[in-house]
Amino acid sequence: MASIVVSGYQLANETLRMADLRQALYDEGAILMDKVLVNLHGQEHRQRRNIETKVFRRDFFQWYETQVFPQTLKETLAPYLASGKTDLVDFGFRVMMNLTADFSGVDRPLRTPEETAQLLHILRTFGKAATLGQALGDKEAIKAEIQQAMDEFDQVFFRPSMQRRQTLLAELASGQRSEDSLPRDVLLELLRNAPEHPIEHEVLMKEIGFFLLAGAFTTIHTLTHAVHEIFTWRTEHPEDAKRYEQDRFFLQRAIHESMRLHPSSPTAGRRPTCPVHLPTGQDATEQDMVSVDLMAANRDVGVFGADAAQYNPHRPASKQASPYGLSFGMGMHACVGLNLAAGLLPRADAREQDHQWGTVTLIVHELLMNGARPDPDRPGVVDRSTIRNNWSSYPLLFGV
Repeated sequence: MASIVVSGYQLANETLRMADLRQALYDEGAILMDKVLVNLHGQEHRQRRNIETKVFRRDFFQWYETQVFPQTLKETLAPYLASGKTDLVDFGFRVMMNLTADFSGVDRPLRTPEETAQLLHILRTFGKAATLGQALGDKEAIKAEIQQAMDEFDQVFFRPSMQRRQTLLAELASGQRSEDSLPRDVLLELLRNAPEHPIEHEVLMKEIGFFLLAGAFTTIHTLTHAVHEIFTWRTEHPEDAKRYEQDRFFLQRAIHESMRLHPSSPTAGRRPTCPVHLPTGQDATEQDMVSVDLMAANRDVGVFGADAAQYNPHRPASKQASPYGLSFGMGMHACVGLNLAAGLLPRADAREQDHQWGTVTLIVHELLMNGARPDPDRPGVVDRSTIRNNWSSYPLLFGV
């Protein structure tokens, strides 16, 4: 078995678009990730993605960003503002859990601190499945912990959520309910399409658990890195300090720049489904691992300039790549939540009042407007349980 590394931006882009390379990054996390969307390939992948992307239409993102998320954000932030401090990682989990639960289809009927803590614990444990391939600890012990969290999620959250949606769909079919009264989430769409595209209970539960994980886990990674880059740049370039708060287009570009430097996973793993000839000129078989080095590709000086390895919120737009590089993938496994997290790239005539910013920009803007700054007595802590470049803690203070 050969291990082939692809690192240049153009070669990485072309490799990720190859239809005969399947997702392999999460093979070791199969306990949760087996048969979920990110690991499917070919016709099965297309069918499920076509069903689920009905939720992720642009009008959904615009509606959620303007009608739902601002209130959720303010409610989640309020107790931290009252105390004058927070840990960005913990806050990020809490605010993103509500968002991802909404579009995944996970109900939280009690809305109590205990229920929130229970789902947060499950969500954090699910995160260990996504990084199991890069974990440094006892992997069998981690798998046992993940299985326990899956069983708890199934009984406490998933089954009641599924049963409620089955009832709603039955009421729709009998004329007792209108389409507009149904929730807009992935679980409902999968259940609606179950007669034509049935999914086993365990796979359906894992699929919803995966969406709950993917939406929160990757956004928290992006959020923490973006805030750290902004604070560092502000210290070194005080002339831009107020611009982050006053110019949201500048803030969004700055966040895209951080997304380029800090993809959620440093690599994208692929395995051929048949013998293939790669854009690198190499041949690969089903036994080989193709590792696309996203960190290197996103720092390609031929695409992003001589200072491509550094954070620069003023970076000129590249004609060859998006400002966030390949961090959201390309091809069939490109992230379905791209617009939700990153927003839309602004057109020349874009206006603040109707532009879609993405949840990360909205969160960071709210933090900055409330005087968020690093806690000098409690520096951020890097997560050493995995080789991924994540923060496990990032304390903040609020106010002047």
